[in-house]
Amino acid sequence: KNEVILPYSKLKINILEILAKEGWLEAVEKNEDLAGKPVRKNAALGRFATIKIKLNYNKNDQRPKISKLERISKPGRRVYVDKDNIPYILNGNGMAVISTSKGLLTDKEARRQKIGGEVLCAIY
Repeated sequence: KNEVILPYSKLKINILEILAKEGWLEAVEKNEDLAGKPVRKNAALGRFATIKIKLNYNKNDQRPKISKLERISKPGRRVYVDKDNIPYILNGNGMAVISTSKGLLTDKEARRQKIGGEVLCAIY
């Protein structure tokens, strides 16, 4: 299956756009009606806003590029890091998404800008 449909939220769309920009996803698309409001045109689900994701696959073996997406900071245990303790995911082969005062950033961008924040998730 190369497409996934999720309920819409601003946080999800921001994280997914970062993943698409970094090459982990092929495309991210918001489903919107004519008024510009995101909707899901399915009677079973009602008219909920949705996001359609196209997964990116390796060219050699046709496996998805994403092997694991792990939530780091959870409602019961928030994980914050300062600029000196930003984690390296799989020795730099993975990526972390960090919520900072400058918005959502990848671990590399946060290190470059010398900003810490809440580690939302890791992808590899």
